[in-house]
Amino acid sequence: MADFDYFVVFAEMRTGSNYLEANINLFEGLKCHGEAFNPSFIGYPQYDDLLGITMDKREENPGHLIDAIKADDGLAGFRFFNDHDQRVLSICLPDPRCAKIILTRNPVDSFVSWKIAKATGQWKLTNATHAKTQQVAFDATEFAEFLDKIQKFQRRLQSALQQSGQTAFYLNYDDLSEVEVMNGLAKFLGCDDQLNTLDRKLKKQNPAPTIDKVTNPEEMKTALAGWDRFDLGQTPNFEPRRGPMIPAYIAAPTSGLLYLPLRGGIDEQIGQWMADLDDHPIKDLRRGFSQKTLREWKRQYAVYRSFAVLRHPVARAHEAFCRHILFEGPKLFPKIRQTLRKVHRLPIPADPLLPRNLKGYDITAHSRAFLAFLRFVKNNLSAQTAVRTDPAWASQLAVLQGMAQFGLPDMIMREDQLAAQLPFLCAQLGISDPPNLPDGDDMVQSLLGEIYDSKIEEATRDAYARDYLSFGFGNWV
Repeated sequence: MADFDYFVVFAEMRTGSNYLEANINLFEGLKCHGEAFNPSFIGYPQYDDLLGITMDKREENPGHLIDAIKADDGLAGFRFFNDHDQRVLSICLPDPRCAKIILTRNPVDSFVSWKIAKATGQWKLTNATHAKTQQVAFDATEFAEFLDKIQKFQRRLQSALQQSGQTAFYLNYDDLSEVEVMNGLAKFLGCDDQLNTLDRKLKKQNPAPTIDKVTNPEEMKTALAGWDRFDLGQTPNFEPRRGPMIPAYIAAPTSGLLYLPLRGGIDEQIGQWMADLDDHPIKDLRRGFSQKTLREWKRQYAVYRSFAVLRHPVARAHEAFCRHILFEGPKLFPKIRQTLRKVHRLPIPADPLLPRNLKGYDITAHSRAFLAFLRFVKNNLSAQTAVRTDPAWASQLAVLQGMAQFGLPDMIMREDQLAAQLPFLCAQLGISDPPNLPDGDDMVQSLLGEIYDSKIEEATRDAYARDYLSFGFGNWV
């Protein structure tokens, strides 16, 4: 048993974890100490302490109990459910010396079994003559919440194991009746002892088919028929994960306002508006924050507010195309422009255009080039190109998720509603009669107005499906 110091059985109620524990405890040198981190008790309902650790000491620091479990004779462990002390996960999940056992069961079976146990008060059965049976009503909303908790927990376990290069011993409810599987688990834990038969004290409580255990079987069938088991409608996401772009954050010169840019054309307008709000030149805006200096800025204010602005994907993608690919200027990405033209066959002129001089490049050419750029963006966000996913055309959802690693904005506004939302934001800081938002670049906007049609809308929806779904965007016009 030298490979591990202790083990954890990750399971849920009504998955057979009591039966699994009983069989683990049959092996010489293995010991499972119940639900060691259940918020309501320690190990088992009748216990006041576990291995000399009281609930108060466990609450003070769960590491005390883990240390006691490690120090126990042989190899010891415990069962852990999604609603147990979450601090334990930060200790055991990254630890390769902690063996992970993951027990699952058909969630519908678990849910119905859980409902019956709640109704009858019988959570364990050792004598079949004492079995309590009762039909229960299937509640689709309650099941959805039940399933969501389980799936989130399982995804968290899977992600932690993947990121740390670990593996777990996986068991399904039906595997628990196989002595060979239990012996395999013992081998995984480094135990040489083997069983000839399993523990027979605990009995299956509700052996009837699940459909017979509910009072509304037809309603249950209808509800479950609406579940897409394979998530066929899911929008695939291969976009690189982003971190918070704190150096790009902008603070007003004196007011406690912090702008968290999503990039895409409106940043200069917001910056000018924040400078006008404090009656300062734009050079007085605070920029170039680090996490440390941003925290220091926040501590200067008794009250401050942060905000971000969503822009329609069509307008945002067009702005990125014009500013970074098509037009000459300080925001041009010359190397990416060259790659898009040569490798991705973007039909753009060999040299960048001057914004006010589009000779030889008409509206038809612009429409064709922008559509080609949208196809590139779709491939780029799907990790199908070698070009970096720049924040200028990354999905707004991904940028917001990156921000969340440090802190989300207080308000997420929409560009077309800023006239009403900016004064509301200012009112929270006691600022009345703020200035109007300066106008943007009419040239870029008017170009889009001339080429926009159903093909552009469809191509943008194809590229930014997650943004349309997450934020409820309609057509651009």
